[in-house]
Amino acid sequence: MSRVYDFIKESGVFYVLTANNNLPFGRPFGAIMEHNDKLYISTADTKQVYHQIKENANIQLLAFRPDTGSWVRVSGTAIETTSLPHKQMMLNACPVLSKHFASADAPHYNLFEITITYAEHH
Repeated sequence: MSRVYDFIKESGVFYVLTANNNLPFGRPFGAIMEHNDKLYISTADTKQVYHQIKENANIQLLAFRPDTGSWVRVSGTAIETTSLPHKQMMLNACPVLSKHFASADAPHYNLFEITITYAEHH
């Protein structure tokens, strides 16, 4: 897992794809964490991506490195976690999130734990 996580983290920007009325829907993300062989992403419950994941937990992450032409694709199931320790770990791992969420129990701050079902790295 760490190789995939490192690649996504080093890419800076990666894309989260969800389903929106049975159509693929993607958007850029910049914050990701790995813990106990799971990936974590966060978003606000005011955003469309939050509601799409809650409706259909199957997601995909894509990252591309233009300097090498390498890419990674990760498919998995994203389940919301309310664990304050995990939410704090995410804030610590991705300081950019502090611009949006002041603390682990901040309103609208949500964390998703991703169980990987498929990963491809080229």
